[in-house]
Amino acid sequence: MASTSIPHRWKYDVFVSFKGEDVRKSFIDHLFNDFKQKGIHAFRDDRELPNGEEISPRLYKAIEESRFLIVIFSKNYASSTWCLRKLVKIIECKQIEDPKHEVWIIFYDAKPVRKQKRSYAKAFAKHDISDITEVDK
Repeated sequence: MASTSIPHRWKYDVFVSFKGEDVRKSFIDHLFNDFKQKGIHAFRDDRELPNGEEISPRLYKAIEESRFLIVIFSKNYASSTWCLRKLVKIIECKQIEDPKHEVWIIFYDAKPVRKQKRSYAKAFAKHDISDITEVDK
């Protein structure tokens, strides 16, 4: 996964989508330090957007230009409209734009969500999402 092994068209080896307040000071810092030590070029976006503000085209472009797309589902991931918008873009990249994107899912202090319960049920209700279907691999 080192940048020398990634075809020229990939600007980044990895893009990570995460809910900052859940993982920024723990898991994410360690993950990005490991990426750096191993020579893995990872895009890191720590900015939080105010509710309702659109995600910048730069962020969408970083998703498109990353070979590996990692989604870290944490307790509050689904409560963020911004995280869900990034997730939609990641799915679009995999299914529509370029199936060569690799998408990896990590559950951090959260269980896989087949049936929405607790924090995910509340978040999906807030965003008016009634059903989640699995993405075909």
